[in-house]
Amino acid sequence: MALSLELLSRLESIVGSAYISTDVEVLKAYGHDETEDYSFPPNVVVKPANAFEIAEILKAANDYKMPTTPIGGRTGLSGGALCIYEGIGLSTERLNQILEIDEQNLQVTVEPAVITQVLREAVAEKGLFYPVDPSSMGSCFIGGNIAENSGGARAVKYGVTKDYVLNLEVVLPNGEIIWTGANTLKNSTGYNLTQLMVGSEGTLGVITKIVLKLLPKNSHNVLMLVPFFKAEEACEAVSAIFRAGIVPSALEFMERDAIDWTLQFVEGINVQVPEKVQAHLLIEVDGNYPEILMLEAEKILSVVEHFEIDEVLFADTEDQKNALWKMRRSVAEAVKANSVYKEEDTVVPRYMLPELLTGIKKIGAKYGFQSVCYGHAGDGNLHVNIIKGDLTDEQWQIEVPKGIREIFELTVQLKGTLSGEHGIGFVQKNFMDIAFSKTHLELMERIKHVFDPNNILNPGKIFPDNL
Repeated sequence: MALSLELLSRLESIVGSAYISTDVEVLKAYGHDETEDYSFPPNVVVKPANAFEIAEILKAANDYKMPTTPIGGRTGLSGGALCIYEGIGLSTERLNQILEIDEQNLQVTVEPAVITQVLREAVAEKGLFYPVDPSSMGSCFIGGNIAENSGGARAVKYGVTKDYVLNLEVVLPNGEIIWTGANTLKNSTGYNLTQLMVGSEGTLGVITKIVLKLLPKNSHNVLMLVPFFKAEEACEAVSAIFRAGIVPSALEFMERDAIDWTLQFVEGINVQVPEKVQAHLLIEVDGNYPEILMLEAEKILSVVEHFEIDEVLFADTEDQKNALWKMRRSVAEAVKANSVYKEEDTVVPRYMLPELLTGIKKIGAKYGFQSVCYGHAGDGNLHVNIIKGDLTDEQWQIEVPKGIREIFELTVQLKGTLSGEHGIGFVQKNFMDIAFSKTHLELMERIKHVFDPNNILNPGKIFPDNL
């Protein structure tokens, strides 16, 4: 879709010539995220400084019926920030300030382009804790976390992004600026527009300020790596740990290929994996009283010893803990470095994990593809990486999507759903009929129309093409 010189001139007058670009290399850089190998460059990239400039950009976009895609840290895995209809790429990167850490009320106010890890470290210096920690937290933006309702390793105990968002400043597609709620822990006043925005994937508004609740920081943790001879038994152990009365602060699953590829990809991790080991659980408990944590660790050990396991590794030092977490957080990069891949973000009730894993492997065998599985097992959230490897382009484009559809059908049959934390975006939208009826989807589309009647804001996401 071409942009008129008149619209380009109007956008330049809003943000200034230094913050608008039609350079081919710049457009290419803003035309992709971490979703497979997709590239959808916009016609122009604009970098506003505040909500008022964003409001003027959206007013202009509405006047010209121009597709406008919010772009954050470009770490997404569902194509949510891809400009699939070209148009305006609206980068939020200049809105990158931590505005206030309220130590009295345990809250923080931030702009959307604050990097998640930067926020976590800033509040930690005040003795506070923001628990949400996606694997890409060193580069992803808080705004993107809210758009996708991100989770991470510690969601099993502490919840996901939605559990910490109190209030949002949002620019609506027509250019109006609103606050969605209140800076209170309870709010039963009308429809919950704050939670409607969380997970809406940039389709309803552009978030410009965020008020998050914080927790007191725990002072101790215990981390263990448990090797299993059977991957299905590792999945079975997940539910057993909870049924024994323990709620870990993290409970991560990694099957054999995920570990092997990561150890080859990342230097400095000294973990030996015996030949018979097929999967690991990385388990953490945290709190303020070391003696209680050791009792919980012993209880976990007594549970996993009922399965076929090898020697359990307890991380004795901070360096060991950091190395184990580095291994887990590097899995996605390692898989991507090994092959072109498609990543699915399945989630089921945790007791169903063994059945899900077994089904995924059977479906892969049926359609001839290899899958590498890992994820937040404590939540029942399994990331399924489908590897292209030696598959032909025809197999990749025709047969693999059939297998993905069967994986999602199995997931829904097991009372799960299509995405636990990555969102639907561009790549999963045509599977939405598996999880939702036509009535569900039409209700969602009507909500979108109320907010964005001209369908300018992040069009082509979430809703199936044939709706």
